[in-house]
Amino acid sequence: MVALTSTALKKGGLSTGDIGALYKYKNATIDVKVDTASNIATTLTLHEVLPSTKAIASFKVPDYNSSKVEVQYFHHHATFTTSVGLNQSPAVDLSATIGTPTIAFGAEAGYETTSGSFTKYTAGISVTKPDSIASIILGDKGDTIRASYVHHVDLLKKSAVVGEITRRFSTNENTFTIGGLYAVDPFTTVKTKFNNHGKLGALLQHGLIPKSVLTISGEIDTKALEKTPKKR
Repeated sequence: MVALTSTALKKGGLSTGDIGALYKYKNATIDVKVDTASNIATTLTLHEVLPSTKAIASFKVPDYNSSKVEVQYFHHHATFTTSVGLNQSPAVDLSATIGTPTIAFGAEAGYETTSGSFTKYTAGISVTKPDSIASIILGDKGDTIRASYVHHVDLLKKSAVVGEITRRFSTNENTFTIGGLYAVDPFTTVKTKFNNHGKLGALLQHGLIPKSVLTISGEIDTKALEKTPKKR
């Protein structure tokens, strides 16, 4: 099967676009796109290389440094992905999750082969119950640990209370945050939060049309009320 696509975008006085071709044969898919800047992007996907596994290779000309090979494994109770950059200083990224609908564990890591050092590593565990979710995450290459708890106070899950504790080891800093969530209707949600540093924040989200959301948020430092509140 062959499919042809094209897109065009005009922003100000600049026009951009691309033309793509998608070819499928048995368990292989080739996707090629050429844009107005003469960039050629090619993605080759092989499905079911092994049971529940697919391999993806992507290349871009003339930007060879963005090329990489990725292997993905998906199972009902486990997932595993690994990607390797195809450049002079290849980076290796790994991520894995394992668990059940009640408890899950996940971890990810990035390794720079040239320097022989980790660029990132994160691990976490979560426990999910019908009316609550608890999680612990070790991040920032082991520099921070975050524990959070969400509890729904009604059966319809229209409202919830949230508590979070974050510890940064490098600065010996602790942050305690409490918050709440309330669904005014199926399209409108209000969220608030307050931490021990005096930061008070609020957020309003409203769904306008399918796949389109209006978000209004603000933050006030209660210890410096003379400053102008942050708006987003």
